[in-house]
Amino acid sequence: MAPRYYTVTWDQLHRDAKALAWRLVERGPWKGMVAITRGGLIPAAIIARELDCRLIETVSVVTYDEEQRGDPRVVKPAAAALESGGEGWLLVDDLVDTGTTARLVRALLPKAHFATVYAKPNGKPTVDTFITEVSQDTWILFPWDTEPQFIAPIAKGRAGAK
Repeated sequence: MAPRYYTVTWDQLHRDAKALAWRLVERGPWKGMVAITRGGLIPAAIIARELDCRLIETVSVVTYDEEQRGDPRVVKPAAAALESGGEGWLLVDDLVDTGTTARLVRALLPKAHFATVYAKPNGKPTVDTFITEVSQDTWILFPWDTEPQFIAPIAKGRAGAK
């Protein structure tokens, strides 16, 4: 079965990240925020603005290369949040897929509150707060990974379609 693709526009990402901020505002105030790079950077910027959070740290985890999954590696830890194990910190990513990255970062910051904009079923148990669940076989195309172009209608792409 061919993978499904779901394209997220800039407008939709902004609305969904703001909706996530609405869910998080009552849980604060936060000492700071940790964005999981690279995907968590833009949602974290939107959420930081909405929560009036100025202290933003990053944790860099390399897992994906386009559509190929590999073994995750932390290439830059979130130094400021490490001292407290993440207590009082908000951890933000764009998506939790299988939960592999989430488990790795949670091991570094076990007390942080982990929030993602999108969640797939296999990764959902690793997240504290999220906005939208998508099926496990759906590949989300984020606006920073795509360009506008013509796409054939769904019915034209089905097997046996004329």
